[in-house]
Amino acid sequence: MKWMIDASFAVHPDFKSHTGGTLSFGRGAAQVMSKKQKLNNRSRTEAELIAVDNVITMILWTKLFKEWQGYPIKKNILYQDNKSPILLEENGRTCTGKRSRASTFVISLSQIKLRKEMLRSNTVQLTI
Repeated sequence: MKWMIDASFAVHPDFKSHTGGTLSFGRGAAQVMSKKQKLNNRSRTEAELIAVDNVITMILWTKLFKEWQGYPIKKNILYQDNKSPILLEENGRTCTGKRSRASTFVISLSQIKLRKEMLRSNTVQLTI
């Protein structure tokens, strides 16, 4: 399963951001999600972190549902176009600091192992 997530920073009249997510099994969208974020954000990075938080429950539910139906999920990949929130999750800091050219990051988020790889098109790939 491939998930694409993006957030638009402060696009609503009350300066709230918007989250969008798409599930694909290869060609076309199988599941789509779009909603206004409940919190006001101070930056695009914060909006992206909230977007991942909004979509992670949908990702886990879909994975468990497919496995319960008898379709084992080998890879559950999340694509994101902003490297800054990934670095914040990885380092546990309040700022990202110097730019990193490392190609693979491994973090543990709520006991979920995520493997992230930087793609050439400056998107981040997470394997859940």
